[in-house]
Amino acid sequence: MANLSTPAFAAAMVITLFAGFVKGAIGFAMPMIMMAAFSSFLPPELALAGLILPTFVTNLTQAFRQGLQPALGTMRTYWRMLVATVVFILVSSGFVYVIPHNLFLLLLGVPITAFAVAQLAGLRLALKLQHRTRAEWILGAIGGLYGGLSGIWGPPLLVYLLSIGADKRETVRVQGVVFLIGAFVLLFAHVHSGVITLQTGAFSVALTLPAQLGQMAGTWVQDRLDQQRFRRWTQVLLVLTGLNLARLAIMA
Repeated sequence: MANLSTPAFAAAMVITLFAGFVKGAIGFAMPMIMMAAFSSFLPPELALAGLILPTFVTNLTQAFRQGLQPALGTMRTYWRMLVATVVFILVSSGFVYVIPHNLFLLLLGVPITAFAVAQLAGLRLALKLQHRTRAEWILGAIGGLYGGLSGIWGPPLLVYLLSIGADKRETVRVQGVVFLIGAFVLLFAHVHSGVITLQTGAFSVALTLPAQLGQMAGTWVQDRLDQQRFRRWTQVLLVLTGLNLARLAIMA
């Protein structure tokens, strides 16, 4: 399968199981964990291909966990961010082989880390209500640009949701809906770009099982987190995500 050794395939399965657990508990970070870990022993294109289908399947579960109507309501409320994300995933996916990842990762990781650290320190950095429309377009575009190149488009959305003070249920549902549509577009884009082939696709399919098992365990934990703890863990994970993106940029 994609010329993988047995130890490498087993490592990918374990990493995906853990990433699925984190996604189930917090609602995001699965592709970031997978990409960061996969990059240490897999070619970049295979690492990207591997996370695409697990991301799609787990976001399908997450988006519709509360039912069809809440998911459709989220699409209507956050349509600007969805449109911007989709358009810029399509734009940036064509440059996956030519644009240096380190610059993009660094530009994403540093501001995300700074924002999350400020939140943890108790500084109020909420977006003003009159600027929410503009913020949705801008952060959706930024997420889409990075998503097409790396399969990671969650941090800008998390920054927005933390800024507007979305509660736990809304935060998880919005992430699921935005990530699901983005994952579908990412799959389409990289079938076209050549990242997804029969071999890399088979690898991605195999990783959907541990992803779902991990997500189920993580969801059990999420249901037992109160709003304050959920927000705090989201902020902590956002800090770690930003630092990891910066680390990847420096090591690239």
